[in-house]
Amino acid sequence: MSTTTNEHDLFESLDPSAFAFTRRAWVDAAPALVYELVSEVSAIGRWSPNATDVRFDQGAGPRVGAWFSGRNRKDGREWTTRSQVVRADPGNAFAFVVGGAEDGIVRWSWTFRPQGRGTVVEQSWQLLRFDPVLGTTRGDVDTLRDYMTNSVEATLISLAQWIG
Repeated sequence: MSTTTNEHDLFESLDPSAFAFTRRAWVDAAPALVYELVSEVSAIGRWSPNATDVRFDQGAGPRVGAWFSGRNRKDGREWTTRSQVVRADPGNAFAFVVGGAEDGIVRWSWTFRPQGRGTVVEQSWQLLRFDPVLGTTRGDVDTLRDYMTNSVEATLISLAQWIG
């Protein structure tokens, strides 16, 4: 029996933790300011090529346990996601899980580290579990991860330009 995987392998033979990445960029602002911008999720549409109309639930804000909704688009399709904040450490890190902390599909994380007069911003994407909405084969999820990698790179560039 072979232990190699190919693009047609179904989820049962895959480990979701293999589908993750981190990208970073330097921005010309202090970590506290960058954290404020990123953790105010309604601003993400300024930088993200895929997310729009992102809003915390009524009375919620950037704190652990808070929920928010957002519209996403890809390949001519649009859909709404529900996400829950799982880390809110002002000036240091912000993270949320699409689908909620208990049974989420993807974890998005941001970290902020001072460097010189600015900040190194890291944005990470981590698949937590497989779901047919993402596709049904390794090829589907590889394609999604590659697409999200490009999206994150565009977001970080846009954020740095917007701040700069």
